[in-house]
Amino acid sequence: MSGGQTKNAALTTALAFHYQVLIGLDKCFSLEEGQSIWFEKDGDVSLISPVTLASTQTEVKNYASPLTDHHENLWKTLKNWLAPEFGHTQYGVLVLHTTQGFGAKTRLKDWNAQSDEQRLQVLRDIFFSRPEDERNAEKPSDIIKLQKAVMEVDEALLRNILDKVTLITEAQSAEEIGRRILKMLKGIPNNNLHKYLEWLIGFVYAQATQQSWNISHQAFAAKCEELTALLCKKEFTFPVFAGYGASEFEVDLHQDRPFVQKIAEIEHYEMIPDAVGNWLELQNSLLEQLDEYPLYRDKTVIYQNQLVKKYQLAHSSAQLEATDAIKSSKLLYNRTIAEQPLNMGNDIPPIEYKNGLIHDAMDDEERDLKWRVET
Repeated sequence: MSGGQTKNAALTTALAFHYQVLIGLDKCFSLEEGQSIWFEKDGDVSLISPVTLASTQTEVKNYASPLTDHHENLWKTLKNWLAPEFGHTQYGVLVLHTTQGFGAKTRLKDWNAQSDEQRLQVLRDIFFSRPEDERNAEKPSDIIKLQKAVMEVDEALLRNILDKVTLITEAQSAEEIGRRILKMLKGIPNNNLHKYLEWLIGFVYAQATQQSWNISHQAFAAKCEELTALLCKKEFTFPVFAGYGASEFEVDLHQDRPFVQKIAEIEHYEMIPDAVGNWLELQNSLLEQLDEYPLYRDKTVIYQNQLVKKYQLAHSSAQLEATDAIKSSKLLYNRTIAEQPLNMGNDIPPIEYKNGLIHDAMDDEERDLKWRVET
């Protein structure tokens, strides 16, 4: 929970629980052989190891208000760890993990550097700093009830617990934890990173049953291997095609290229600037230093071959129907250039990309393509 209630208490609870799940997921990345992460076993998140000293139990608090001497998060957590049913002997470390920062005047700031005896003295100082009438009131406040429950247990047990306690304050937010996990994912393209994280989170939730909720080192490693195999390949994205129109200078510069000459051959001169523009955009896209350039290049070659085969069939049909060479040639050109692109997998390429590839194929003398239809 945060420092104050939201209008939707269920949403607040859900977000707090999701934060707990992210903490558990984060710990999964440090698992070693034989270890596992458990949710809601003895508290929020537990790392269980064959070696007791390496086992940790973590209470997760997502709060905005500061961690002060009398904040319930510390005292309630200590009370839970002192309960006979908790079984602290199975853990080497007990962690209070909170987004809270220390209060300005708290006596807790040096906690992690102190001995169990010093920590016990800090708790005594905090408890006895309250007026006696408050401590011994007939109806004490909830926080005093928690403090008395802690301070009245057997001193040896309390010191044993205090010796294991670590305070992690000003912990990262859910968003920061997500970003940190993303940085740990190696070999995954940027455009698949968030999908990887979402699928991992889904995997963590899916491990919950009515009996238990745990993730072993072996199961987590296998899931990561599976997701890496699925998502290590780049998803193809096209560079931007703006529908560039060539200038007079550029048209003059490229007027001797075969693809321009083939348009001039059918007297379709007004189409030349757009044709040169599409061809230039394609060439420039192939020169850009794109992360996915090898994939782009390979897909472009395959796609161009498909376009050429389709065009050859269209040219053959136009040849059979031709009555006027120039008119039929111009109609073939118009239909081909105006035609919507073929799908490339799940994507529809920009029409300028498609047309640039057609003009590029016309520029390849070995393909022996032409717009002119013979009667």
